[in-house]
Amino acid sequence: MKKYVPPFNITPEILSKATIISEKIAKLDNFTNLNKKPYLRKQTRINSIHSSLAIENNNLTLDQVRDVINGKLVLGPQKEIQEVKNAYKAYEMINEVNPYSIDDLKKIHSVMTFLTVEESGEFRKGAEGVFDGDKCIFVCPPPEMINLLIKNLFDWMYENKDILHPLILSSVFHYEFVFIHPFSDGNGRTARLWQNILLYNWKESFEYLPIESQIHKYQEEYYNKIAYCNKTGDSTEFIEFMLKIIDETLDKALNTPSVPINQETININKLLDCLEKNVPLSANEIMNKLGIKSKTTLRNQYLHPAIKQGLVKLTNPEKPNSSKQTYYKD
Repeated sequence: MKKYVPPFNITPEILSKATIISEKIAKLDNFTNLNKKPYLRKQTRINSIHSSLAIENNNLTLDQVRDVINGKLVLGPQKEIQEVKNAYKAYEMINEVNPYSIDDLKKIHSVMTFLTVEESGEFRKGAEGVFDGDKCIFVCPPPEMINLLIKNLFDWMYENKDILHPLILSSVFHYEFVFIHPFSDGNGRTARLWQNILLYNWKESFEYLPIESQIHKYQEEYYNKIAYCNKTGDSTEFIEFMLKIIDETLDKALNTPSVPINQETININKLLDCLEKNVPLSANEIMNKLGIKSKTTLRNQYLHPAIKQGLVKLTNPEKPNSSKQTYYKD
């Protein structure tokens, strides 16, 4: 049986953009140094989550999204708050999943849609379409075809991962996944995150790039390109669009001033380096790891600045001064 090959063409514009982006990524690698990591990672992740959810009509503001992620009380629709919690957990898994595993795809979707979608982590069992008001403008493939379509797509990706440029491969995936529409809900969020995962496996710098924010800026064009490719049966224009988005995201990253190196920044990074993810440590344990002897110094110069940034959390936030208090990074 003939293997499936997604229909697209590699145009001069695609080749040019891929080359330009690769050069800019090399420049960006030089800036992702110690002093930027905690601030940049946290802020860009918040921006990515806010934008990706906003595209799907989540109405929480950027500040509300930040507060939800930092564990603060937010007044708003419970479903939208849950979507933020889910998305943050899913984005934190970016370096844990295999981008060529369908089981991992379902796992990510189950995390992304926890408590918000009935068929969470499972391919849809019903028919789906894209509507403009009451008019159906696109009928998605029937549910009985989904397993084969997704398998063909993942097989094609795996076979071409060392042949086709990751920028092109990930963009083809993004379009094809949205076209197949394998889940009853959450397809757009999952497609955008999975393209990030594919790109992260090429260059780790993509962990720091809020591509979703730029897609949100061009949201109408994003949907128009998908609709156009649905009609033509060819994803070339969507690939060109996504490379434009990635290129502009890189320009913003390269033109953003670095977080200034100061003692507070250095202390926060030292603290984060001695903490393991979701492993609570007491103040004494942290002091031993840092080689400091004063709890006042630990609180004022390390813990308080990191807690304020939402980078370190307390296991017992209701009693911050408890002698049994422990601290962790999530």
